[in-house]
Amino acid sequence: MTMYFLQAEPIYVISFEEVFWGALLVAVTMAIHAFGMLMVLRINFYLKSRLDKKTGLMAGLIPIMFASCFILLIHLIEVIVWAAYFYWEGAFPNISIAYYFSLNEYTTVGSKFSLPLQLRLLEGIISSAGLLAFALSTGVLFRLATTFLEKPRKFLGKSNKSFQ
Repeated sequence: MTMYFLQAEPIYVISFEEVFWGALLVAVTMAIHAFGMLMVLRINFYLKSRLDKKTGLMAGLIPIMFASCFILLIHLIEVIVWAAYFYWEGAFPNISIAYYFSLNEYTTVGSKFSLPLQLRLLEGIISSAGLLAFALSTGVLFRLATTFLEKPRKFLGKSNKSFQ
C-alpha cells in the first residue's frame, strides 16, 4: 500500500526588510500622489481662470477632463515605482511583467502572477497603497465636479430663473 502525503507549503515568516520596503514604497507612492494632486488642483485653478469668461458646457468640462487624465497619469507613474522595485528584486524576468503585475495588484484586480515567498506581504501592501491613492483622487475629482455643478447656468448658458 502506497501512502501519499500532502506537500506542505514552506513556512512563511514576515521579515523586517519586507516591512521596511513596503512602508518605504507606500511613502513614496503617497508622496508622488500628494504632489500630483496639488499639481492637478493648481493647473485646474489656472485653467478655470483662463476659461472663466467662456460659457458653454465644454468650458466647464475641460478642467475636469484634464484633471481625470492627469490623475490617471499619476497613478501609472506610481505603478512604475512598484514595478521597478519588483524587477530590481528579481521577482519577475522583465519590467513588462513586473508592470503588469504591479498594475493589477495596485488596482486590486489581481493577476495570475505571484511574488516570491519572501516578498509575499507586498502583494497586500501595494493594494493598500492603491486604495489610499484612489481615495485621494476621488476626493480631488469630487471637489472639481462639485465646483462644476455649483454653476450649471454659467456652463449651460441659461438664465438664473430656469435653475431656481
